[in-house]
Amino acid sequence: MNAATMSAEETEFRFTDSDFTFLRELAQEHTGIMLGEHKRQMVYGRLARRIRQLGLASFSEYCAQLERDPEAELGELVNAITTNLTSFFRENHHFEHLAEKALPEIMERNAGQRRLRIWSAGCSTGEESYSIAMTLAESDRLRGWDVRILATDIDTNVVGKASAGVYAEDRVKGIEPQRLRRWFQRGSGVNSGKVRVANALQEMISFRQLNLLGDWPVRGPFDVIFCRNVVIYFDKETQRKLFSRYAKVLAPQSYLYIGHSENLFRISEDFRMLGGTVYQKIDATGTPHAS
Repeated sequence: MNAATMSAEETEFRFTDSDFTFLRELAQEHTGIMLGEHKRQMVYGRLARRIRQLGLASFSEYCAQLERDPEAELGELVNAITTNLTSFFRENHHFEHLAEKALPEIMERNAGQRRLRIWSAGCSTGEESYSIAMTLAESDRLRGWDVRILATDIDTNVVGKASAGVYAEDRVKGIEPQRLRRWFQRGSGVNSGKVRVANALQEMISFRQLNLLGDWPVRGPFDVIFCRNVVIYFDKETQRKLFSRYAKVLAPQSYLYIGHSENLFRISEDFRMLGGTVYQKIDATGTPHAS
């Protein structure tokens, strides 16, 4: 990308090839995210705001600051480059499968301990996590069960927004009216135009910042993991390691939901595909469980 094709705003700060190489190598090392050449303009736009905030004169100065003290600025870098596209009940067939297929099986399997654990990995601003919570809360069969949802994301900003549970009204337009009335409260006055998620849903979820490539201070086993539209940013080897780790914290015959453009072909042999980007962990004997 040369300067002649860039707007005046995009040439505010000098952004060399070595700057971009340094930033994308740092991002891959700490987050697993691959930033191809086509992401260069996106990286410029998002980090230029941060450079202004810091009062720096160039990307080279920003890179030098990162090199001197990466821990102090790495979180801001990650927050800037991560993509957080999400919506309530996105890829709705996953929530239908959870309610109609997975949940009855899990409840039969866990009837003795009456315990259910779900992990929303890469939860972004929380829409996925609250969609899971609504799906579970609408099942009367779970009354009296110990139900918890862990929701994590590498981006501290979106985790904060998710935990607050406050959204602009246009974010919930696709939710059916009955469900909207049950689980959301419309704001008034200074909060006009916003909605807040019901306390009953928030109480089901623990939101935490977590780097999937780092340590996992989480307890298993999980009955379901949602990891959707996350691994598309990782190379194949990183994907293999991640799904191997997921398999270790999932109970036998538990479920994994991934994004519509993702698959486990030549990535993992711990799961069998059920269709519609729904996978089930193969049990310890290697025998798939019939669903």
